Amino acid sequence: MSDLFAEKRISPMLIAENVAPFADKQYLYEMKWDGERCVAYLDPKAGTELRNKRNVRMLPKMPELAEIHRQAKKRCILDGELLCLVDGKPSFETIQHRSLMSNRYRIEVEAQKYPATFVAFDCLYYDGEDLTLRPLAERKEYLQKAVTESERLAVSRVFDAGQALALFQLAREQGLEGIVAKRKDSLYFQGKRTKSWLKMKNLMDDDFVVCGWIPKDNHRTSIVLGQYDGGKLMYKGHVTLGVGGPAFAKIQAQTRVLRPPFDEPVPAGHGNEEARWVEPRLVCVVEFMHRTKNGGMRQPVFKGLREDKLPEECITYTKKGVDHHD
Repeated sequence: MSDLFAEKRISPMLIAENVAPFADKQYLYEMKWDGERCVAYLDPKAGTELRNKRNVRMLPKMPELAEIHRQAKKRCILDGELLCLVDGKPSFETIQHRSLMSNRYRIEVEAQKYPATFVAFDCLYYDGEDLTLRPLAERKEYLQKAVTESERLAVSRVFDAGQALALFQLAREQGLEGIVAKRKDSLYFQGKRTKSWLKMKNLMDDDFVVCGWIPKDNHRTSIVLGQYDGGKLMYKGHVTLGVGGPAFAKIQAQTRVLRPPFDEPVPAGHGNEEARWVEPRLVCVVEFMHRTKNGGMRQPVFKGLREDKLPEECITYTKKGVDHHD
């Protein structure tokens, strides 16, 4: 019989849709943390192991979390988010920057400046028992008894339907990403996107394949975006980015190709004739106000590169109907 802890190959369950705020007694509510999804394997005697959505080991990039297994009462697997606080609020850019780092000295400096915290919101395994087929409300009870909190390990607070709309309003007032609603009876299906988990966000965002870049004035560039539709890579417009940071350096370092990597012709104009095309290997997050009628994005902002997602997972919204960044 397989053992989830020994295998260390959990594929996190995903959130299905972005919906309007609602209150329903069948759901539990919590903050949507603007961090990087992570699964923590904690053994009080043997140590800590952190894996992202692509099962990449994250502890070398987050050395300050090496001792959080000491907060576990029994061997357990926790689903949660890696966060870095900047001015008291979670900063996706900061945790994303750390995820891209490889220089040990620089990682240590960042760890001192903006230490990471693991915020757990689910317990998938406890003291030898697989909990994934137990309802969420039960898993939350296991989570409460699995660990004691510390500066580097926190447990996400849960709210009931009577507090849901106030919680969303608080997230909006504080400039936070939004909240999540999860059915109390929902089971944990690895790697599945289920409507049992819903998000309510102040801003929308989506994931795109980086397909090229167009030089601009004033130390700016325009990143050419793509998404997959029926297995074909389709052109999805641009987002502006400064050229001074590590994200653009990584984009610029990608292998150049002579032709656009799309499966259909690129529209004329918008500077596409000047584009430097690259192999479609990187994924970025773009935040925006809302979709336009033709599927474009209103006021798009480059939010960062993602190390935890494959390009093929960037699916065009016309097929999914909603944004799907987790």
